[in-house]
Amino acid sequence: MRPILEAAFREYGLPTVIRSDNGTPFASTGLGGLSSLSLDWLKLGIRPERIQPGRPDQNGRHERFHRTLKEDLHLATAPAANLRAQQGAFMAYRQEFNSIRPHAALGGLPPACVFTPSPRSYPDRVAEFDYPLDCQVRLVHHNGCIKWQSRVLFVSEVLIGERVGIRPLTTRHWALRIGPLTLAVRDEYEQRWLAKPDASRLLTLCEEEYFDD
Repeated sequence: MRPILEAAFREYGLPTVIRSDNGTPFASTGLGGLSSLSLDWLKLGIRPERIQPGRPDQNGRHERFHRTLKEDLHLATAPAANLRAQQGAFMAYRQEFNSIRPHAALGGLPPACVFTPSPRSYPDRVAEFDYPLDCQVRLVHHNGCIKWQSRVLFVSEVLIGERVGIRPLTTRHWALRIGPLTLAVRDEYEQRWLAKPDASRLLTLCEEEYFDD
């Protein structure tokens, strides 16, 4: 998937946000649901945005396109004879869908008539994350752990080799950040990661910019 996405980003520019469901490769069961793919997006300045579990309607346009594609190409009842033929059918359908077929939501125009590429081009070099002065920076070691207050604390294997930021929130709480994204909040007294409702409430009180679903 990465080579395909990179080719699309190079041709059409970088989006600001990508919305997805909560499955692989977009999300994981680790802190903040971060996956290696969504980490790549963060490095490119793309914010991962995930729908609530079990709510495909929150990504309705994408789901509706899949339904239209399956119906128009009869994928469930009469797929092409082989992969090469099926790919040819997909390419022809893409041309029709984007450049010929009128779309009611666009006033009868095909998408190609209103599409403009993103002004954000794919970078030649991906920059490292910067952290504000109130963050202490730690390196995530080969075992997915950081050293913090004379202890070894596991955070995520996805973050191996990355620099993370630790931002104090209260005398007992701190937030773990990767770039602009707050992954989780730690309660130092109870030695545990807070559940999302408590973490979100605390981050709101501390005027945190963003907490991922």
